[in-house]
Amino acid sequence: MSNTTFSGPVRSENGFQTVAKSSTTGEVTVIVNMGVAPVTLADANATLTAATNSGVINLIPDGTQGNTYTLPTPVSGVSYRFVYAGGAADASNHVITTGSDTLYFVGGVTFLDVDTDVIAMVYSDGNSNSKLTLNVPAGCDVVFVGTSATTYQVFGYVSSNTAPAFADQ
Repeated sequence: MSNTTFSGPVRSENGFQTVAKSSTTGEVTVIVNMGVAPVTLADANATLTAATNSGVINLIPDGTQGNTYTLPTPVSGVSYRFVYAGGAADASNHVITTGSDTLYFVGGVTFLDVDTDVIAMVYSDGNSNSKLTLNVPAGCDVVFVGTSATTYQVFGYVSSNTAPAFADQ
């Protein structure tokens, strides 16, 4: 692999990507998107992709139903950021999952209880919790960073009347 050094500005009309290429298959996997507009997630269950959702802000809508957003298999360095974009506290729960307990979360989120002024940490078990439920969020900013082929580091905050919850599938 070689490096390229630019002495002037580098411009792109559609952002930049950091990718990994398999030495055996030649398959290219997007690790990070840079300079790309936020993605507004559908008010429906969705499976995310690195090409569309990594390295950008994924806006969670004020849902008319509970939605599940499934992350792809972790790749070291890939990141997914979720921000609640509703104008008021949501009446629905939203779940962010890997889809399998063999692909799990390590870390936790800060819970900001909006009705009792309590601040507390909510942690995953670090060995099988592959689902994070955002219970009726009033706000959130949660980040998942791939640290291996099986784990995502998770951190951020969730504001709500009800604590977020980590669980197995």
